[in-house]
Amino acid sequence: MDRSYSYDPVSTGAVNNQAHRMEAGQLWRQYIIAGIANIAIASTGYSMGWTSPINGKLSDNTTDILDEPATPDELAWMGSVLNIGAILGPFIGGFLAGRIGRKWGLLSSAVPLLLGWILVAAVQNMAFLYAARIFWGVGVGMLFTISPMYCAEIATNESRGALGSFLQMFITLGYILIYGIGPFTSYMNVAYVGIAFVAVFAVGFFFMPETPTYHLLKGDREAAASCLCTIRGRSRDGVEDELNLIESDVKASMEKTATVMDVFQGSNFKAFYISCALVFFQQFSGINAVLFYMTDIFASSGSDLKPAIATIIIGAVQVVASCITPVVVDRLGRRLLLMVSACGTAIGAVLLGMFFLLQHNGSDIVVSISFLPILSLVLFIVTYCWGLGPLPWAVMSELFPIEVKAVASPIATAFCWTLSFLVTKFFPSLDRHVGFLMFGGCCVAAFAFSLLVVPETKGKSFSEIQDMLAGKKRQEKA
Repeated sequence: MDRSYSYDPVSTGAVNNQAHRMEAGQLWRQYIIAGIANIAIASTGYSMGWTSPINGKLSDNTTDILDEPATPDELAWMGSVLNIGAILGPFIGGFLAGRIGRKWGLLSSAVPLLLGWILVAAVQNMAFLYAARIFWGVGVGMLFTISPMYCAEIATNESRGALGSFLQMFITLGYILIYGIGPFTSYMNVAYVGIAFVAVFAVGFFFMPETPTYHLLKGDREAAASCLCTIRGRSRDGVEDELNLIESDVKASMEKTATVMDVFQGSNFKAFYISCALVFFQQFSGINAVLFYMTDIFASSGSDLKPAIATIIIGAVQVVASCITPVVVDRLGRRLLLMVSACGTAIGAVLLGMFFLLQHNGSDIVVSISFLPILSLVLFIVTYCWGLGPLPWAVMSELFPIEVKAVASPIATAFCWTLSFLVTKFFPSLDRHVGFLMFGGCCVAAFAFSLLVVPETKGKSFSEIQDMLAGKKRQEKA
């Protein structure tokens, strides 16, 4: 790249250094790299939504997919066992992220995902599908631990929220793909697309860089500089200032060796309980209940839309809503979006609860407010995708110091999937109005927690976030 320099021999070095600092680079590269990394997240969305169009095929007496058609109880267990694998996956992912790196840890998640699809394609009985769902769960748990970590470590301070929000956006892309093709093609074709999905991720991400943070943790400064040049699209001198800042944070972290006990001490514990609270509110917002009762919600409105079409419409709403967060999160901040999201989901859940309560009591007013369930559903889905869906993962990736992240993130992620298992397994036994009103109350609590407890991390470096959690105030530079 051509540059113009001063001919004053005394000032030439200063002018060159200033030019390097002002080097614009190609910061869009981090978005491309994060997008390729999140193809795996889209694959998990495809896997997690697989039951929606496939359950009917498995229970159909006219198909020969299984030796015997699946029973409702078998289908319920098949839907739940993914969470069991997802509880185990974070610990595998956290170990691999620290031992072989964020990049290779992410690539390793392709193994359980691919094994799951092979079992689905080779199915003979329900045991194959139980095992497949557990393998998928392991992959999901690994990815939900490592992917936010990877995206946070390649991002600039100004774009870290956007890259952290990719997770929700890409998982909804996976959902709408399975909703769009699942009902209209054969069981085996769905499996082949799943296998191709994983293969595209593995091949594409193989050529992506490791994070500079991981190279610095291993003491390889030149490798860190090289991958930072690739991510930023800048020259070696152009990344030197940023490399020095990252190296400073890494050196501070390497003075300590994190154990599980360290997670529960000082500012680490503050980061941990904030992360766990956010994933609690995410799961107890009622998202799984809303999706579970989606067909009933459409039926209650008097709509004659087929369930498959209704599912595609909601999937499209999720994708559009999820695309908004990466655009605005680094402008508006995490706390504001979390509060807006909690407020919207609270209103949506309470309105659904009130509607189903009136319906339960046989009220005459139900007919005149038949529009309310779909209105509430759309409000809930849209606002969930703005905040409670993506931001717990983005905030979690920012709060933990480097040396604690590989220990704490798996615990918080496993906690999330434990809650998901409990909600998925036991919510259907509740009356609908009781469940939705309870979830609405949890969303109100999420609003208060976001307002009073969650710190704003917008535009802050990792070291600034740690100082904020520890209650330290930085001196403003003159």
